[in-house]
Amino acid sequence: MKRVVILISGRGSNMAAILAAARAGRIPAKIAAVISNRPSAPGLAIAGEHGVATTVVDHTAFADRPGFERELAAAIDAHAPDLVVLAGFMRVLGAAFVGCYAGRLLNVHPSLLPAYPGLHTHRRALADGVKVHGCTVHFVTHDVDHGPIVAQAAVAVREDDDEASLAARVLTAEHRILVAAVRWFCEGRLVIDAGRVRVKEEVARAADLPETLLVPAQS
Repeated sequence: MKRVVILISGRGSNMAAILAAARAGRIPAKIAAVISNRPSAPGLAIAGEHGVATTVVDHTAFADRPGFERELAAAIDAHAPDLVVLAGFMRVLGAAFVGCYAGRLLNVHPSLLPAYPGLHTHRRALADGVKVHGCTVHFVTHDVDHGPIVAQAAVAVREDDDEASLAARVLTAEHRILVAAVRWFCEGRLVIDAGRVRVKEEVARAADLPETLLVPAQS
């Protein structure tokens, strides 16, 4: 069974979706730990309620990013994970750190990458008047909000949407595609080939599908 460590910075709703799926047997993995860079992150209490070990590596306690990342890597490696998931982890990670977890570091981002990397994605999408928005799960590389795409979910933008309403619907889609991506990884179904991801022998389950689920080619 694969071991998974989840990194969070805030409320941890994506983390909670993974924990619930693992408990229900939909992800064949042990969630070994949840680590936050913020001591006040509400998600830490949720993880504790699930009986998952929690650790805080407070980025404000370090003089520079390399020092923080060394301590973060030590906290992660203490649990010997097969997969590390950035589930609302709001720190940019350096190339050396990312390189240590190449091919086993997943991130969920609230836009249809490569559109709207960075922050305030919903606000920017509404300002541009797009008709379709969404979210992406991808493998992390040294380029921020880039990397081989595992899955995307498209969410229609409604005429009456504001930032909060659009964010809420995208978040629901995030939960579903992140759970699906973690499951595929833990089942050994993800293959990175020339910068693209293939999903081996995948038959999507109805419970995993957001409004529109866009996945890579199957093999």
